[in-house]
Amino acid sequence: MVRVARVAPNSIAHELEIVAGTEILTVNGRAIDDFLDWEFLTADDELEIAVRLPGGEDIVYEIERPEGESLGVELEPPTVRRCANRCEFCFIEGLPKGLRKSLYIRDDDYRLSFAYGNFATLSNLKERDFQRILEYRLSPLYVSVHATPWEARKTLLNNPRVPNIIEQLTRLVAGGIQFHGQMVVVPGLNDGDVLEQSFADLWSFGEACLSVAIVPVGLTQFSHLYTGQSMDRENASRLLESAERWAARALAERGETWVFGADELYLLAGRELPGPEHYGDFAQIENGVGSVTSLRQRVAEGAPTLPRLDGKRIGVVTGLAMGEIMPPLLAQLASATGAQFEMIPTVNSLFGPTTTTAGLLVGADILSALRDRHDLDLALIPAESINEDGIFLDDARFVDVRESLPVPVYPSYDFVDVLQLEAGDAGAVVAGSARAS
Repeated sequence: MVRVARVAPNSIAHELEIVAGTEILTVNGRAIDDFLDWEFLTADDELEIAVRLPGGEDIVYEIERPEGESLGVELEPPTVRRCANRCEFCFIEGLPKGLRKSLYIRDDDYRLSFAYGNFATLSNLKERDFQRILEYRLSPLYVSVHATPWEARKTLLNNPRVPNIIEQLTRLVAGGIQFHGQMVVVPGLNDGDVLEQSFADLWSFGEACLSVAIVPVGLTQFSHLYTGQSMDRENASRLLESAERWAARALAERGETWVFGADELYLLAGRELPGPEHYGDFAQIENGVGSVTSLRQRVAEGAPTLPRLDGKRIGVVTGLAMGEIMPPLLAQLASATGAQFEMIPTVNSLFGPTTTTAGLLVGADILSALRDRHDLDLALIPAESINEDGIFLDDARFVDVRESLPVPVYPSYDFVDVLQLEAGDAGAVVAGSARAS
């Protein structure tokens, strides 16, 4: 069932007196099952839309829409398709008990893969799903391949009924669909020969496979399904060697890198991260591929534009993984602004010390790091640690954490975004006369 959540003022839907709670039944005679149907079937300018109003009245609207004008309808969020796998490395299986229920939802939804870049295993696709992907040209998709050899994939996903990913991708590619792939690597399960075969299989899809990322397995102190080996310096180095060998081939034959190692692999291996040219358009940056290089680039470009903040003391809360990366960045900012920057590396109290990513710090960690810092004029925390509702993973609200601290606190993606805040107002920000959520 698809319902209207909101109608934009002065829109076509508003003029038709469509209201929140209205159920969308059909568009041009075709049933509406979800937001994909709505988006694609309402692309025409001449529409016949059948709805059921909240009071139960059925109405059919005939609409001739001016080209490019929005109908002004926002739909209720879709029911997310759940994951039927129990992957060795599943983040949900590494969560502690007692968090909000929404964090335990294991989504595996090809619709979200297309719409938002979420990775999906495709293991729950039905015939109807294939037909929709091909009809609506849902491309590119983001696919959690993990391994192309079927038996290895069954083991990794802990699902003996998982479909053959090569057969699935072959059908999609034949229909004109492109995809980005990822492989979360578990030492002893899908590295070595399995990884090489996976690279070879994905390479065979040609330009339909836009990129491949290899990501090291990430574990918390609560992970209980994991049976593989640890991801150490030696394993990380071997993975990078494989990735770089295929990347060199791709550059020689196709003119692009194609396969990428996640930033964490370089950190684990003690290797310098590649420059921006290696990552092209940073297609998998949300997957931790090139995020550090992108940050360095943004700081280098933004630092010269920052206002002077001479004598101010600014704390930067971050995870342990950034220990060696952060100081040079803060030195650039200090040189540009005249401020004193202090890195505050923080242990993750929820997931344990093996979880070193800054974006997984929780509210309790921010409180612990800053509760006694009366000496700071300003503190920056990772913006990625807060969701769109301003809530940390431990359910702490950012506004509550901020109000509990003796220093103005700002979520930041690249430091420059806050320090450059309305340029001329940066002094007021540092003085603490303004606070942002």
